[in-house]
Amino acid sequence: MGKLPRALLPALLCLPALAQNFTQRGFVETDLSLYPETAPNDSSHAIDDSLFRYEASYKALPWLRFAGSFDARFDTHEQVERTANLDWQDRSLERPALSLREFNATITKGKLTAEFGKQFIRWGKADILNPTDRFAPKDFLTVTDPDFLAVLATRVTYDTGTDSFDFVWQPRFTPSRTPLLDERWTVLPPAVDGVALVDLGSRFPRRSAFGARWNHTGPGYEFSASLYDGFNSLPVFQGSLSPLGNAIDYVRTYPALRLYGADAAVPLRWFTVKAEAAYYTSPDRQQDEYVIYVLQFERQIKELSIVAGYAGDAITARTPTLQFSPELGFARAILAHAQYTIDSNRSVAADAAIRQNGRGSWLRAEYSQAFGQHWRATAAYSWIRGDDSDFLGQYHRNSFALLALRYSF
Repeated sequence: MGKLPRALLPALLCLPALAQNFTQRGFVETDLSLYPETAPNDSSHAIDDSLFRYEASYKALPWLRFAGSFDARFDTHEQVERTANLDWQDRSLERPALSLREFNATITKGKLTAEFGKQFIRWGKADILNPTDRFAPKDFLTVTDPDFLAVLATRVTYDTGTDSFDFVWQPRFTPSRTPLLDERWTVLPPAVDGVALVDLGSRFPRRSAFGARWNHTGPGYEFSASLYDGFNSLPVFQGSLSPLGNAIDYVRTYPALRLYGADAAVPLRWFTVKAEAAYYTSPDRQQDEYVIYVLQFERQIKELSIVAGYAGDAITARTPTLQFSPELGFARAILAHAQYTIDSNRSVAADAAIRQNGRGSWLRAEYSQAFGQHWRATAAYSWIRGDDSDFLGQYHRNSFALLALRYSF
């Protein structure tokens, strides 16, 4: 066998280092949702959704890391687009068939960390509802099971150990994804029965959004204060009669939002107390102004984790607009989450939201089990009851069972 050229030796010596600095993982999952009841605008009983996700990370230098993830989806209910375009904006009404879920670069130098690109940004300390979490739009196509969306932003964090300062600039707006008009998670008022609704699209904000957060860790407590100046990721629907008077034309707009927030956590002997609150103001007077607050208690007992608390609100100013607002919908309610780890392969969990007036409730139970190193099966049931006038109660026809099977690699 001949000798290797000397020019190849440096490249070959670098291969182990490249492999050590590169990580990847992913999964393939199929979810089957079964609805016992039909809805006035949706006669389906079964929906299948399949997802392939690939995640990769590369540490190019000790202080520089690149990360990204890719999604490919298909479903039977047309909640996923039927086009093969690669989406990175997350501005479509349906979920994209192919999307860059996340792609960013992280620079770390001592106490300073800077992240650039499409990333997930989470603020707040509460576990059951986060009023201060404004850089975290969600996919609400299934209202009770939302999923977070990444935003295109620059984030700079300076952490001293005791105090951390977080600054975010979001140059491009990312909306939350609201339920589709012709499917069961949109409940239309009786006044529009038989009236054609014409979607004229969305008007997205053009200016940037900014945010800052200071977090302090002291002896036996943790506290933070935050400020957000941008836009509500949830739309206001503005409608008018069509020129012929036989339809309603509507458009989505996204109100300017200025938010002042605070959160705290205090670990006590028997449980940890967490509180979080935010005041939502509307500079352009296009949405209600209000306070949302959460008080929760958290306890870990061996393999059992329990979180329970109350979410409330106070409206300080009202505007005559129609807005989809799950945050207010889950307020004025007792919220709870519990999870028990049976062993390394099995776990059970339960969630609950019960409105204080008793007019709406949501209960969810879940069992999950792993088979070997790669397979996991999950079975869950969401039970929803209440009055049509209540945010939760209006979905009383949407109780459903979920069967999921995932292969991870």
